[in-house]
Parts: sequence; C-alpha cells; structure tokens
Amino acid sequence: MSDQMAGPALPMYGHPVVKTPNLSKLAEEGMVFENAYCNNPVCAPSRSSMATGQLSSKIGTYDNAAEFPSAVPTFAHYLRQMGYQTCVSGKMHFVGADQLHGFEERLTTDYYPGGFEWTPDWERPLENRLAWYHQPDSIRMAGPCKASMQMDFDNEVCFRAVRKIYDYPRSEDKRPFFLMTSFGHPHDPYNMTPEFWDMYGDDEIDMPTVGRLPNDELDPHSYRLRQMCGLLDEDVVTDEMVRTARHAYYAMISYIDAKVGELVKALKDTDQYENTVIIFTSDHGDMMGERGLWYKMSFHEWSAKVPLIAASGGVHNKRISENVSLLDILPTMVELAADDAHPAPEWAMPLDGNSFAHALTTGETAGMNDTVIAEYLGEGVIKPELMIKRGPFKFIYGPDDPPLLFNVEADPNELENLANKPGFMRIVKEFSAEIHKTWNVRELRAKIVADQKRRHFIAQAMAKGNRSDKWDFVPAPGTGKSYITMDVDLYNTELPQMWPKPDVKRTT
Repeated sequence: MSDQMAGPALPMYGHPVVKTPNLSKLAEEGMVFENAYCNNPVCAPSRSSMATGQLSSKIGTYDNAAEFPSAVPTFAHYLRQMGYQTCVSGKMHFVGADQLHGFEERLTTDYYPGGFEWTPDWERPLENRLAWYHQPDSIRMAGPCKASMQMDFDNEVCFRAVRKIYDYPRSEDKRPFFLMTSFGHPHDPYNMTPEFWDMYGDDEIDMPTVGRLPNDELDPHSYRLRQMCGLLDEDVVTDEMVRTARHAYYAMISYIDAKVGELVKALKDTDQYENTVIIFTSDHGDMMGERGLWYKMSFHEWSAKVPLIAASGGVHNKRISENVSLLDILPTMVELAADDAHPAPEWAMPLDGNSFAHALTTGETAGMNDTVIAEYLGEGVIKPELMIKRGPFKFIYGPDDPPLLFNVEADPNELENLANKPGFMRIVKEFSAEIHKTWNVRELRAKIVADQKRRHFIAQAMAKGNRSDKWDFVPAPGTGKSYITMDVDLYNTELPQMWPKPDVKRTT
C-alpha cells in the first residue's frame, strides 16, 4: 500500500511520463481495476474503512484524529480467525490505544499520531486555519534531497517486510500469511533522492491537464479546500513550483515502485510468489495542481481515484472497467483465503463492501457491484461532503452546495457539470434520493460536531502536565520519536531531517 498515490498518475492508467517497471509488470501479468476509488479521501478514515469494509461514518472514524474502535473487526481479525499469520509493516494511521487491530505483529512504529490533536472544528470559520492544516510549504520546498524523514521510514518499512518474507519459510510456524506493507510515499512533502529524481528530465514533466481555475469558477467545496490550504492567492504557487513538485511526485512514485520490486523479488527468491496473491493500492490520491488544487480531500479523479492492481496466486489477466472501492478489499481477501482448511467465518457485522474475488480468479464480471459510495468528513468542510459513482456518472453532494454530476467516461477532466443540463434531471433526482437514503446528513453532522468537541477537550487536557505518548506503538527502543507520532509542527519537524536542506522561507 502506498500513501497519496493518484491512480491517474500511473502508466497503467494512461500517464505518459511516470516510470513504474515493477508495478507495470504486475499490471501486465495480473488484473488492473480501471475505476477504483477510496471511500474517504483522507488517510486515517480511508484506511479504517478499507480495513473494516465499513463506511467511516458508520464506525466513527470521521477524520485523521477520530478513534478507530477496537470492537470493529478488520481484515486482520477475519484472516487471523481463519488460521492466518497477520503482520503489518509501516503506516496504518490507527487513532486510539489499539495500534494492532487484529495484527499479531507490527514490525515498525507508525508515521503519524494516534491521538486527538488533529481534530477538525466544523464550528470554526474556515479562514481561521488550524496549525496542522495543509499549506503551500510542501509545494514550495519540493525538489531533490538525499535523505528525509519519510525516506527513513519507508526504507525501514521495506527492509523489515522483506526480512519477514524470508522469515516465513524458515519459521516453524507453517500457517499461511497475510503481510501488509504500507509505505508513506508519495505523500507530501515532495522530495526524492537524485537516483529517482534523475529518472526524469525537467522538460518531460507535464503540467496539470486542467490548470488553475479562477477562484470564482470553482465549485464551493473546491473553493473551501483552496481556502483551507492557503492557496487562494494566485502567486502563492508558481508554474515552476508546480513543475518541480510534479517532478518530485513522479520520482517518489518510482521510488515506491522500486520498493514493490524488492518485495516481489523476496517472494520469488523464497519460492512463495506463485502461491501469494499480491494486491497493490493506495489510501487516496493527490490533486497535484489539477484545477489549482493540491493534496486530497476532494472527489475529483486525481484525489479519489486510486490504483488497484492484483497479481500472482491465480489472479486472472484482465482489465476490469466496473467501479470498485477500497471497501471491497476485506470481503475479497476473505473469499480468496477461504478453503476447507480455512473456512470463512460469518460476518461479525454487515459490510458496506462487496467481494470481487470471482472476477480476480475467473475474469468474469457479470453480477459485479458497479457502485461506489464515498464521504468526506474532515477539515475544510462544515457539513458532510458525499459522492456516488455508478457506471460513468459521478454525483457529488454537499448540503447547501449546487449538485455536481459528471460523466467521467465522456469528460475525464470533469469540466462539464451536467446537474442542470436538460436530460439529466432524472439522474440527479435518483442520485439525490440515494444520498439521503444512505446518509442522514443532518444527524451525521450533529454527531460529528459533538464528537469533535469531546476530542478537543480531551486533547487539551492531555496536553497539560506530564504528556503521555502511550498510544504510540514502539517496537524498538527510540523509534517512537523518529517520526511524526506526536502533535508537532509538520514542516519544522520534517525539514531538519532533509539533506541537503531546501532553501525555502516558511509561509504564515
């Protein structure tokens, strides 16, 4: 699993510049899902919904500081119940005291905090920004570097995962295994070593297909995101900065591709490749300057569309056009793992996802669910932002906002809003009814605001006296302070560990 890797940025999804030889080989030999989406375009909620097969609103993981309940089963619980070894290496962004959530073993610490410090405040004016919000700094300081905190983390994640792959055949524990390897790249800040930076020339870096739209042409949600990230002024980010950040982003993707290659090589070297199903995906994407937006938190394609590639272990060689989402990962894993020796348990709670295991093993898509539901409940909004994708149509709904309807197949850049066009009123009405059937929007907002208030109170109380880091998972001495596992100034923490340091002045 990668972090913040946009599906449209990969060559198997049509990108002409990015180089991913290892992922491309998996895509050529296995299955590519052409329309895979996250269910909440921000880190922790996306990961918890994927792990549980539940919408984040259902289990209360609304944002990057909402507690992930231990009583909600994950794919690690189900596979463990079925007799599998369960291990994770890397970032999971579990918020709360439970830093395992069904995994028997965790090989590394996490990269981000497990506490309540990053709780949004929907009653705070959007222009009154909180200190931890995304800001242009990561764009402005983009470029090559020889070391960074995020590289330190991902190098350790890969090293420990590879060693674990070698441990499986030489262990006396002969149970089948589920190993989740979760990297931090290509999440901002946008920096990478010369080895991968030099894979791309400056002149071959493409600029956004849809350039910066004027503020008054943005839909309300996009305007709020630009406002929250400090990107309303046109001169905050120059064209040169955009190109440099995209150059770094492509290099970061190639770096992750190399890590995938190390994992695949370890499986082949230990004769486990043919009997292992490999699934590669990301928690969400990154707008990377498309429409003048950056980071995630949007339902536009570069933010919400994720790579989803499956290979080896009997996976059929095919490209699948039906819509799928990260909610579908859990039931798919369980169905793939089930056999006479490892029967699938009954679902401990109803799932929001649907298995695509049959398509993986046969290539047949008849009867596949073709609907994706998604929500955004974090910073940059004051009410739930919701989405349904079915067939080529994507419907985006925000209370008090004009509805958005795009035919992504005919209009992949989402430039023509069909919501008020003749001939589409019936579709809009049907999608609107489905939105209100799936979510009680007013009730959900009230629950989230109340939850935010409780978490703000607890975070403020925990900041007094002897601050405790008891929710941090520390597998080895000292690693708990190595990454962003406490409430810190993101860029002042990451910047000192870059070498050489970029020459950039902080924005306010």
